[in-house]
Amino acid sequence: MAPTAIDLHHSYSESLPVSAPSQKASRKDSVIAKLGLNPDAVIHYNSAVPILYEDALKEKGTSISSTGALVAYSGSKTGRSPKDKRIVDEETSTENIWWGPVNKKVDETTWKISKSRAIDYLRTREKIFIIDAFAGWDPRYRIKVRIVCARAYHALFMKNMLIQPTEEELKNFGEPDFTIWNAGQFPANVFTKGMTSSTSVEINFKDMEMVILGTEYAGEMKKGIFTVMFYLMPIRHKVLTLHSSANQGTVSGDVTLFFGLSGTGKTTLSADPNRKLIGDDEHCWSDHGVFNIEGGCYAKCLDLSAEKEPEIFNAIKFGSVLENIVYDPISKVVDYENKDITENTRCAYPIDFIPSAKIPCLADRHPSNIVLLTCDARGVLPPISKLTNAQVMYHFISGYTSKMAGTEDGVTEPEATFSACFGQPFLVLHPMKYAQQLSDKISEHKSNAWLLNTGWTGSSAAKGGKRCPLKYTRRILDAIHSGELNDAEYETYPTFGLQIPKSVPGVPAEILNPSKNWAEGPEKFSGDVRNLAQLFLENFEKYSSEVTEVVKAAGPQL
Repeated sequence: MAPTAIDLHHSYSESLPVSAPSQKASRKDSVIAKLGLNPDAVIHYNSAVPILYEDALKEKGTSISSTGALVAYSGSKTGRSPKDKRIVDEETSTENIWWGPVNKKVDETTWKISKSRAIDYLRTREKIFIIDAFAGWDPRYRIKVRIVCARAYHALFMKNMLIQPTEEELKNFGEPDFTIWNAGQFPANVFTKGMTSSTSVEINFKDMEMVILGTEYAGEMKKGIFTVMFYLMPIRHKVLTLHSSANQGTVSGDVTLFFGLSGTGKTTLSADPNRKLIGDDEHCWSDHGVFNIEGGCYAKCLDLSAEKEPEIFNAIKFGSVLENIVYDPISKVVDYENKDITENTRCAYPIDFIPSAKIPCLADRHPSNIVLLTCDARGVLPPISKLTNAQVMYHFISGYTSKMAGTEDGVTEPEATFSACFGQPFLVLHPMKYAQQLSDKISEHKSNAWLLNTGWTGSSAAKGGKRCPLKYTRRILDAIHSGELNDAEYETYPTFGLQIPKSVPGVPAEILNPSKNWAEGPEKFSGDVRNLAQLFLENFEKYSSEVTEVVKAAGPQL
């Protein structure tokens, strides 16, 4: 017999008074009715973390690590599925969207079929999990988000990644601005128009809803909200959405933004014990300053250690979600070097698990430093370069990095890639719209800009080069924040025209200029530089008709 009781013991927040069961039941019944869910199902609505643990541990393969983190598996999909992401082609948004390989069209009929399929699946479940929370720490711009899913692990993941409302805010939550229907355990209908596989991630900006079918990878929900913010913030508020981490100096109060794709170091470098962490991945830059979109962090775990990344390592405790990791079945100790399941091992934890987190996660100051991160597997780009405004625009539009293994389904080794605005998979508008906003803000607030390469040195990854040691990268960042690099002596890096410092205290000089550290000799090095420059120029052709001659000239010259 299907369960009939509604869970009234833990809802909304862990601190909710026990004296309010009828009030909680009323709110929950209202949500059930509005969503059309099975009234006989057990509905866990904003349940406390221990309750979500109890239910998650009943799911196949779920366990608890030796440090108390929930260990969960996302099934066959261990990364995002960008080829299966679709946006509904409807009249309110179609003129604004950058249609093409990033944003694939799906018609409204197909959307209705997918949504119906997802909701029908959720109606068959004996347990449903609902999370109501916020995206965006600045109350002037935040949106109300509702997650409806059938896995406790997904609910806990989004409870960590979104901003948890207070009890008073939940009383007045009302209707959400955006709803995610996560039926990832159930496949899409491959015979529906426009479907290319059993996976489909669809967003409808008119209905302000998202449907997930055929993938249980939790990151699809996180990045779905990010995509929504890339659309809503510029359209509604003229606020710039950025794929970046951010932190703030504890003494001077200076703010630094770190742009970059997954695997370039946004999470690692922003978690600095000497600075306050605003956020590790998704931000907005408004007229009032910078605010984090999320309430948590989603850190890569491959090769994680207490020595290299102590704040992240220590955040993996009760309440965190470890995703797709390997652990000892007896001791439950995690093997962070093991990549048998995927290289994209992850942990999602509330941002206040980081001792240096700045709560609330916003700053009423504009960035002093803009750091464009790249992870160059070719080993060609210098570890640090100072950029002119035009060079910032060129490299922001280019968004070069080496796509790291595991961040997307099917990527098993580093690949050279260009991702506009360092976040192409999540862009909704044309890249030039975001690039122009960034240019205007840098000029207005006189921000310093840098290109920081966290990739290989001495040679390419394929030829035995070594990744630049984290201790040197951190020392370079310290020199940026202290102002040392503003007064350094610079030399021009050939072909790319980048200004690179001749010395940084604590960093070997030969690392700063790759031409002095190339294992295969100067002639081979020059050829490798030209090869990368050619890739830059070929990629930039697609934007050449829409950018100024000054920006074009800021790229490599052959």
